[in-house]
Amino acid sequence: MQRPDASPSRASVTLAVVVAALGYFVDIFDLLLFALLRKKSLSDVLGAQLAKTPTEQHDALLKDWGIWLDNTLQMTGLMVGGILWGVLGDRLGRLTVLFGSILTYSIANLLNACVADVDAAGALGFLHAIGLGTAIRQYEVLRFLAGIGLAGELGAGITLVAELTSRERRGIATTIVASVGILGAVVAYFVTQLMSWRAAFAVGGGLGLALLALRVGVVESGMWNHIRAHGHRGAIWMLVWPRRRLVRYLCVVLIAVPIWFAVGTLVKYGDVIGISLGLPAAEKPDPGRAVMWCYVGLAIGDLASGLLSQWLKSRRGSVLAFHLITVAAMAFYFVFGARSQTWFYVACWCLGLGCGYWAVFATAAAEQFGTNVRATAATTAPNLVRWSAAATAGLWVGLERQLGQSDGAPWKAAAITGAIVMAVAMTALLGLRETYGVDLDYEEV
Repeated sequence: MQRPDASPSRASVTLAVVVAALGYFVDIFDLLLFALLRKKSLSDVLGAQLAKTPTEQHDALLKDWGIWLDNTLQMTGLMVGGILWGVLGDRLGRLTVLFGSILTYSIANLLNACVADVDAAGALGFLHAIGLGTAIRQYEVLRFLAGIGLAGELGAGITLVAELTSRERRGIATTIVASVGILGAVVAYFVTQLMSWRAAFAVGGGLGLALLALRVGVVESGMWNHIRAHGHRGAIWMLVWPRRRLVRYLCVVLIAVPIWFAVGTLVKYGDVIGISLGLPAAEKPDPGRAVMWCYVGLAIGDLASGLLSQWLKSRRGSVLAFHLITVAAMAFYFVFGARSQTWFYVACWCLGLGCGYWAVFATAAAEQFGTNVRATAATTAPNLVRWSAAATAGLWVGLERQLGQSDGAPWKAAAITGAIVMAVAMTALLGLRETYGVDLDYEEV
């Protein structure tokens, strides 16, 4: 039975959905900024190093630094932040996380716009003593801190909306949040095309701070209000014990790993893989445009997967359908992506469409667990998936080295990695219970 305090007015629910959707929009905008600005910003920050490096090695250098800053540092920040904000979401409330996370990543991005080599004899010379005297070192720290901040938005927003919305409309509400949020990447692309990389980071930080004003008036979850005076809340150990709960949690995470392999490797490093596939240098894909087209597909896929889960009355059925679409999209990417730059971008759009079950995944992550650990699960799971981009990128690079220095090594390694990722994800789907329409007003014991 739903308690009276867990049934807010329609206006309160609508406001929560709008704010969560816009919050996730800004979250994705800022999350993808580095991917869109990788080559432009690193070419500037590493200008002196690039000047000493042969031209034919520039792409490899920028790729290595990109993987380190994005797939490793920022994604590790997301994992750390996922645990931090998830526990706080269950202990202090969903709204606390919505405020705290956006403030953290907004400030980090504003500072990212200001990175610069510091004169050791100047007023900021002390930065050299703590290892932050160069722009690239500042970049490293700020991408990690931005990752921590970016970790809280989606999980807290989805948890709040899921708990405020009726079980019949819950899937629609969370689909709106995810679909609107994904469009943040498309807007980010056009912003980065019109502005310098520093100005784009400043815009991302400014949007986040402006969003804080909209948070006024959003109500806290009635379910969380009921349990806050008793019981274990935000106890991370409850996700790993008993064993059956740990298995369920791991299955939730693993079903979505293909999404961030596709985005974090196949799309973000499309310039490297595209050339490996056989595209001529004159048609080398632009990573920023590849990301943009991928996220157009993701937005459509998120809407479609959410509606499909409502129509099938099954989260598992919708995820399975989109797993199969993702397999087909990966095959299309490797078979047709080398035909031309246009075909490569079409393949990126197809990957986005197939991976557009993020909305259903986020909803299922919240539905799989009780109110006392729901925010912890719903916040850590997406960020573990994002962090998996570091693991899959590492596997890709490792396999590439094993295959030798041949021109085709990057795409062959990526194809093998993709096959492994999809096999694991589809197996993990078998370990999930169906949660469509379940009552969320319960606690884990």
